[in-house]
Amino acid sequence: MSIFTIEDHKEKKIKNTCLKIMENANACYLTTIDEEGFPTTRAMLNLRNKKQFPKLINLFNNHKEDFLIYFSTNTSSRKVAQIKANPKACVYFCDTKAHKGFRLLGIMQIVTDMEEKKALWHDWWKIYQFDYNDPDYSVLRLFPAFLEYYYQLENYRFDLKDKK
Repeated sequence: MSIFTIEDHKEKKIKNTCLKIMENANACYLTTIDEEGFPTTRAMLNLRNKKQFPKLINLFNNHKEDFLIYFSTNTSSRKVAQIKANPKACVYFCDTKAHKGFRLLGIMQIVTDMEEKKALWHDWWKIYQFDYNDPDYSVLRLFPAFLEYYYQLENYRFDLKDKK
């Protein structure tokens, strides 16, 4: 007899599917709220992609339950201003071939710790006109509160608040 109920097993399977999507998606989509209250979505580098960012694999191995996400961006970007005004955010990941996707919702944080920022830094990001100690280099962090998954006409929502 299994120690998991059917629902526990289904939740674990869905979360594992979501982790696999995160690890393979080339990009993800960050939505913030603009100055007029409208959602604004843009494609972002997916730092959890194992092929693109192998240096970060160990960092994210410690965050399989809480689905932690980081982004790097310019401090002077509109998204940073929007997050300062309203930190509620949504990040969408998808597997376009399998038509599967999920979103993570929560409060985005602007990382100020220089060691944390340096640990995420990749030298090729200099093409974006900043360096890891540049004031125009920002790191955004999301410990999602909720995970929402939709597949084959079924919706699932999981509370992640107590996972970090």
